[in-house]
Amino acid sequence: MQASGETTSPPVPVDTAASTALLAWYDAHARRLPWRRLPGEARQEPYRVWLSEVMLQQTTVAAVGPYFAKFLERWPKVQDLAAADDADVMAAWAGLGYYARARNLLACAREVARLGAFPDTEAGLRALPGLGDYTAAAVAAIAFDQRAVVVDANVERVVARLFAIHDPLPGARPAIRVATDRITPDARAGDFAQGMMDLGATVCTVKAPRCLLCPLRPHCAAFAQGAPERLPVKAAKKAKPVRKGRAFWIERAGAVLLVQREGRGMLGGMRALPDDGWSAKGDGSGVPARGEWRSGGVVRHGFTHFDLELQLMLCAAPELASLPAGEWWPVSDIEAAGLPTVFAKAARLALAER
Repeated sequence: MQASGETTSPPVPVDTAASTALLAWYDAHARRLPWRRLPGEARQEPYRVWLSEVMLQQTTVAAVGPYFAKFLERWPKVQDLAAADDADVMAAWAGLGYYARARNLLACAREVARLGAFPDTEAGLRALPGLGDYTAAAVAAIAFDQRAVVVDANVERVVARLFAIHDPLPGARPAIRVATDRITPDARAGDFAQGMMDLGATVCTVKAPRCLLCPLRPHCAAFAQGAPERLPVKAAKKAKPVRKGRAFWIERAGAVLLVQREGRGMLGGMRALPDDGWSAKGDGSGVPARGEWRSGGVVRHGFTHFDLELQLMLCAAPELASLPAGEWWPVSDIEAAGLPTVFAKAARLALAER
C-alpha cells in the first residue's frame, strides 16, 4: 500500500528515435574487439564478457587486448581461473594496475565455479564478489541480453551531451543514469550498450567531438546549444599528496630478493621488492638487511589518490642472517616475476645501475 503523502512517478518513456538511430549506426560501425560478438552473431560467453569488463575498468582497450588474450590462453574457462594459484594470477595481471581487481577476479571466479555458472540476471550478478552496478549491468546486457542500464565513462559523456546535463560530475551521475534509462531499449540492450561505448570512444570524444558523423546529432541538446565539448562538467581536481618511501634491491649470486605483499591493501598479494612501508605510513625508514647500501636513483609513480617518490637503495653484499623472508629470483628473468608497475620501474632502474 502506498504511504500517505507519497506520490508515484509515471514511467519514463523510452526515446525510441535515439535508440533506433544508435543501433543502426552500431550495426554499420561496431568495432571488432577480442571479447565482442558483432551484431547478428551469437551472444558472447559470459566469462569473456565479465573478464573483459573487469579488465577495462579505468584501462584502455589497447592496453587490455594482450592481457585478455593471455588470460584466455592460460585460463580458457572460469573454472580454470577459479582453480589458479593466486600468485600466478597476480603475476599475470602485473602492469594492468588497480590490483584489487585481480583479487576480486579470483574471488568471483571461485564463487561462479561453486554456483556452476554465471547468474543470468543483473541482481544475481551484482551479488557476486567484486561486481558493482556497472559490471553487473554490462554482463547482464551483453552476455544475457537482459535490459540493463549500462553507464561507463563513454556513455556518461554521450548522455550528458545528448540531454545537456550541466550539473558537474560526480553529482550529475544520478541524472545521467535516469537519462540513459530513458533511451535504453527493451530489445538489443547489449548492442545498445556497446554502441554507446563505441560512439563515446570514436565519435563523441572528450576533445573535438565529431558531431557531423554522430547518429544522435539530430537529438543532441548540447549540439543544438553549440558547445558539446564543454560537457560533461567536471569538478576541479584536488592536488594529490606526495608520499616518499624507499625500495630495496638486494642481490646475490645473480638473483634479487623478492617478497610477497600481504593479501589486502596496496598492491596486495603481489611479488615486490622489499620496501619501508610507504604504502601504509608514507615515509618509513627501516632497512631490511645489514650490508653496504648505495642510492640507485628515484622512481616516480602516480596512484589514484597520491603520487609516490620511491628512493631505490642497492645492496650487493647483504648479511644473509638479517634478510626478510622471500624468494631469490634470477635477475636475468626479472620480467617474468610479474612485479607491479612501480616495482618494475625500480627493477629497470636497478638493472641500469648494474
